[in-house]
Formats: sequence, C-alpha cells, structure tokens
Amino acid sequence: MYRRLMQHLVRGTAAVAVSAGILLGTPALAARTDVILGIRLEPPHLDPTAGAAAAIAEIVYNNVFQGLTRIDRDGTVKPSLAERWEVSEDGKVYTFHLRQGVKFHDGTTFDAEDVKFSLDRARAADSVNPQKGLFEPIDTVEVVDPQTVRITLKRPSGSLPFNLGWAAAVIVAPESAADNKTAPVGTGPFKLAEWVKGDHVTLTRSDGYWGEPVALEKATFKIIGDPTASFAALMAGDVDAFPIFPAPENVPQFEADPRFTVVVGDTEGKTVLAMNNGKEPFDDIRVRRAVSHAVDRKALIEGAMYGYGKPIGSHFAPQDKGYVDLTGKYPFDPEKAKALLKEAGAENLSVRLVLPPPDYARRGGEVLAAQLRNVGISVEIVPMEWAQWLSEVFRNKNFDMTVVSHVEPLDLDIYARDDYYFGYKDPDYRALYERFVASTDESERLALLGQLQEKLADDAVNAWLFLLPKIGIWDARLEGLWENTPVPANDLTEVKWRE
Repeated sequence: MYRRLMQHLVRGTAAVAVSAGILLGTPALAARTDVILGIRLEPPHLDPTAGAAAAIAEIVYNNVFQGLTRIDRDGTVKPSLAERWEVSEDGKVYTFHLRQGVKFHDGTTFDAEDVKFSLDRARAADSVNPQKGLFEPIDTVEVVDPQTVRITLKRPSGSLPFNLGWAAAVIVAPESAADNKTAPVGTGPFKLAEWVKGDHVTLTRSDGYWGEPVALEKATFKIIGDPTASFAALMAGDVDAFPIFPAPENVPQFEADPRFTVVVGDTEGKTVLAMNNGKEPFDDIRVRRAVSHAVDRKALIEGAMYGYGKPIGSHFAPQDKGYVDLTGKYPFDPEKAKALLKEAGAENLSVRLVLPPPDYARRGGEVLAAQLRNVGISVEIVPMEWAQWLSEVFRNKNFDMTVVSHVEPLDLDIYARDDYYFGYKDPDYRALYERFVASTDESERLALLGQLQEKLADDAVNAWLFLLPKIGIWDARLEGLWENTPVPANDLTEVKWRE
C-alpha cells in the first residue's frame, strides 16, 4: 500500500512539474532511460551457444551477443557484425565483410579470427551448441584478412544467412567464451551488470558500442514465475512491460485500461504434444495417429489459452512463407482414435505425460490428459522444472509424451536429426530436407517446404496443437518493443520512453 501511495504521489508531482514547465516556459522532464521487463522463466545460464532454452535468447539476443547477421522484428535477415556478403555462382562460397571498429565488452577487438573460432567451435565434434545441425553444411571457414571471412559449404545452401542470424550462431571471443554462461561478453549495445539468481538480470548500456546508440541506460529483466503475480506486478507498476504475458485470462482487463498497450502478435512457437517415436507404443504410426485424432484443438485453445492461439497441422507457423494448412488432416474423432488403438493392440495404454513449467504446457497438459483418457489412454501427469526436463526429456529421451513449444524459426531440420528427442528417423524425410537445404530457387524451396510439412503430418510424428501467441502488455508510454517474435528475443535496441 505504501509503495502504491508513493507512486501516485511521485506521478502527481511529476504531472505538476510538467504543467509548471509549460506555464513557465522551462523544459519538461526528460524521458526515463531505464525499463523493467517481466519474464516468466529464469534462464539456466546466459550463453545461447551452449543451451536450448528460449529464456537465454530472450535476454541476450542482439542485446549482449550479436551474429554476422540478425533476424529483425519482421523476420527478415539484416546485416549485423557483417556489413555485407557475397555468394558464389554455385551457391557454395559465402564471403562476409566485417564491420570495422567493433570491440567486445572487455575491450578486445572483434575480427575474422573471432568468427572462425565461433563457427569452428559450434560445428566441432565435441560442440554443445543446441543448434549444431545448422552448421553441418559448413566445410571450411577461412580468414582472408582481419575484416573478411570466407565460408565454403559442402553443398549449396540458401539458408546460411538466415541460420547465422540465430542466437546459437552469435560470435564469441576465445578469451571469454568459456565464462559466457555466467559472465557473458559480447559486442552488443548492452552488457551484463548483475544477475541475482531467482530474482532479476540487469543489463546496462555499453558506452563503447559500435552501432547506433540505444536510448536505454539500464534494462532489468524481473523473473516472475506466477501468472497472478505477473498481473499484480503490472497493475502496481512494479514492472513496465511483460513482452510475453503468461496469463491470457487477464488480457481484457488490460485492454480496458488506458495505462497499457496490449498487442497480441505471433511467435514461431509451434506447440506440440510430442511423442517418443523411438519407443513403444509410439513407434507404431497407428498409435500416433490415434493420439492425433483424440485431440480437440478448439477445446484445448479455449481451455488452456482462453481462445488465444492459432491451430496448426504440422511443424510450421501459419505466418511463414510456404505454410500449408494441414489442420484438417486429423479431425477430432474419438471413435477413430479408439479404432486405431484397437487395431494397434494398444487399447489398455498407460503413458507418462511430462510437463515443463510454462503455463501453456501445464494448463494444456491437463486438458490433453482428459482428452486422451476419453479414448481409453491412461495418463500420468509428471510436472518438471526446466533443468530436469532438459536432462530427462531433451537429452536422455526418458519420456512417453510431453507438451512444449518449439520457438525457433523454420526449424524443420530437427526432424532430420537422428539423435533428436522425438526419436523420429526417416530416410525419406532426411532426403527431402537435404533437397530443400541445397536449393537456391525460391519457388522450388517453397514447394519443398510444403512437402516437408505434409510428410511430418502423414507420419503423425507429433500431435500438432497451436501456435503460441505473443501477448505483449506494457506501459502505454513505452515504444519499440517487438509485436511479434520471429526468433526468441526481447531486442531493446529501439526501445524508449516517449517524452
């Protein structure tokens, strides 16, 4: 109560000061240069080249770390540490020309040797990069001179500039790479000031930044894990923004309040009911198809997301070029699901449904469990924290089913990896994906994207649920936050307060 009273007094005093400034001809108060953003999940660490959690990139991507290219708010590829590049006629050689005068936060100079180190490290045999497959097409990385890098591919790839814009492809320095999990050193406009575990991560402006100066001097990412607490923090002014607000049930209240801006945008979060294709009974396509028919997407989106979310029928975001609407492939049909289970000899099926912390997973898991039980599948719900989920599910494949959103853009490559946690190993899919990667013809690439989506849907690798919405809520005086998230990010380079 005291905090809220003081906030009203301060705001009232500020309003009087502004009015007095107008009357007396004196300058108005300057705009704020700090911001507090609420985030749902604490990252396990702060090195995007060593961890798959989206929470890492949501803090450091293009704020602390940068790549040769970057993915902009509209999903397009833009220059970053490379100011331009050329491609050979055969599509196998990319020459990147680097920006001059760039330094890392510790004062060391950025040059071509850092690029070679970063890319060779990402694709090494012992690499722990979460997107190691992105770098597989690279044959060699050569330092032509301090400002020029030549990347030669094993085969043509029109996707390379886009792939180099992922958070997992940021450039790090050999002098500091080993400590980036807790003491990240990048080339971005912000540097780490403080990380109080379980509470917040604070970034401050890097005065030596090579690019356009940013308006913010300080940005604090406040970790608020409970949806009710998230609502309270925004209403009380304890946080200025929740770029990804976790409680869709509260959206109407914010829409009716002129103090806030509410934007419902798109993410790349393909939310799936993932099945372990590498073990019984999900190695049987009939069981996977039965699960797909058992899911009522409309009821799921209403029950778990309060109506926010677009249904999907394969591993592809509807807003992306090449999307094919396959939502009618497995219509909700409990009787069909029961028949398929009977045909597969799996009528008395019992499964463990592992649920990571996000609310879409916990709420969605409850709805899905009820739908599966409706067709005779006994479901044990197992909630896990992220560290346990990453260990048990993502790395060790110790699960039957799980609910998770895959937020990386155009990430069809994960189904071409033999060691990925789904356990899907299909030579026809891999051959099709390799054709897509090698193609540089736009029309052919779009056609192949459609075939890839259809193949995944035909094989019912997972049960496709919905596209995770980006519900952004922030102070109406704040501008520059992303309305959509084509990649996991809270890019602060254009964020500022209106004067």
